[in-house]
Amino acid sequence: MTARDAAQPSSPSADTGSRGLTPPRNAAGAPAAGHGNPPSNPLGWRFTAPLLLGSTLNPINSSMMATALVGIGADFRSSPGATAGLISVLYLCSAVAQPTMGKLSVLFGPRRVFLSGVAILLLAGVVGVLAPNLGVLLISRALIGIGTSACYPTAMALVRRRADESGIGVPGRVLGNFSIAAQVTAVVGLPLGGVLAGAFGWRALFALNIPLALLAFTFTLLGVAKDAPVHKQGLVSLLTMLDLPGIALFAGAIVSLLVFLSALTTPAWWLAVQAVVLAGVLLLRERHAGSPLIDVRMLGRNGPLQRTYLRTILAALATYASMYGTSQWMEQSMGLNPAAVGLILIPLSLLSIVVARVVSSRAWVRWPLILAGVALTLSAGVMLLVNHRSGVGLLIGMTLLLGLTNGFSSFANQAALYLQTTAAEIAVASGLLRTSMYLGAIGSSSLIGIAFGPSATDAGFHTLAWILVAIGASMVLLTACDRSVPAVAAEH
Repeated sequence: MTARDAAQPSSPSADTGSRGLTPPRNAAGAPAAGHGNPPSNPLGWRFTAPLLLGSTLNPINSSMMATALVGIGADFRSSPGATAGLISVLYLCSAVAQPTMGKLSVLFGPRRVFLSGVAILLLAGVVGVLAPNLGVLLISRALIGIGTSACYPTAMALVRRRADESGIGVPGRVLGNFSIAAQVTAVVGLPLGGVLAGAFGWRALFALNIPLALLAFTFTLLGVAKDAPVHKQGLVSLLTMLDLPGIALFAGAIVSLLVFLSALTTPAWWLAVQAVVLAGVLLLRERHAGSPLIDVRMLGRNGPLQRTYLRTILAALATYASMYGTSQWMEQSMGLNPAAVGLILIPLSLLSIVVARVVSSRAWVRWPLILAGVALTLSAGVMLLVNHRSGVGLLIGMTLLLGLTNGFSSFANQAALYLQTTAAEIAVASGLLRTSMYLGAIGSSSLIGIAFGPSATDAGFHTLAWILVAIGASMVLLTACDRSVPAVAAEH
């Protein structure tokens, strides 16, 4: 399947798994539940606001926790290594749960799964507030990862369903809003977590999920149409459709890979072998499964989608390695305090948001992906020129180029995936896109460790820069040589 093929509307008789513009009807000839006549502004704020809110709950929970680890460790008398598990458990659960929730949305309806995820988040907030020890707090974070993971893939499925019913085509502005919202909340999460933890204690970070979940749940009930009725299934049939063995194999492979990538400075090679073996068994099983978690036959035929996942991994790897590597270097080699480092990085975030808005409003895809790699390469080039005596202006210029990388790639990869999948595939495919981001994000910590070694010196910073040059060049070539990537999102 090419991007051009995926972008073409299906025949009017197509079902909800296609891109047809005629909504499905029930036996009486009326529109099916959840598929009535769309309003005059089908993708207005009444519909998109709760979906945007839900999709930001994962990144904001990821970033807020960094400010609370010291307080949690002091209260529970836990080591830094133990409290760091609060961050890793959310990443691990999210990486597994994102495509799994996408699969559940295909079976039970995206709105139902979205609401279920928000309800799990509400429960997780209560558990976190009342947690008597670190073990229960880890359970709360796992539930947060699972609950918030339901929101993004189902939101993409709901947007696709509404857009197809209304004949809108590719809703570039809406997709851009999702990209921008994720960036804004990731940036806001750190200072927000610091304010809440400083004023009310670390439990406030878990308590915040309660009103946010209630808001998302209420506005989804009011603004998002119901799913079509679920056909009753026998228990055996339902378990077969859920593909529990496929979910278990995927979870084992992803967790093994992520744990291996998180410690490449002292690699546990048996985890890499285990990940490869489990992935191989998963591929063999999914090829013959009647209702697979991951349609490996479709994925194997869809080269453009494979390359979108690879670009996403590279972009996340480079962005997180640059951002956190630069922060660590500025503190250790330049002697800047965390507040000063944060101020230097603010223009990066602001430029990312502005660029993502410009790109999404014009539905550009191909050139932003190429320019993301170019900007990364230029940013790495500036990294090679700086040292611990460099001025702040040069550092800001370096981070602004990184902001271009983030802003160009975030919307464009999301739009590419939208074009490269059908409505029936988009929920699981969107979940795998987020999993790809987690692979890059977790791998970046090991990349920084390999480049820096025991301390963040100028030499280590320059080593990291050369690695980023290679990643940037790969991103450029990966897009420039891929003729399936359109210049502009079709049907915008």
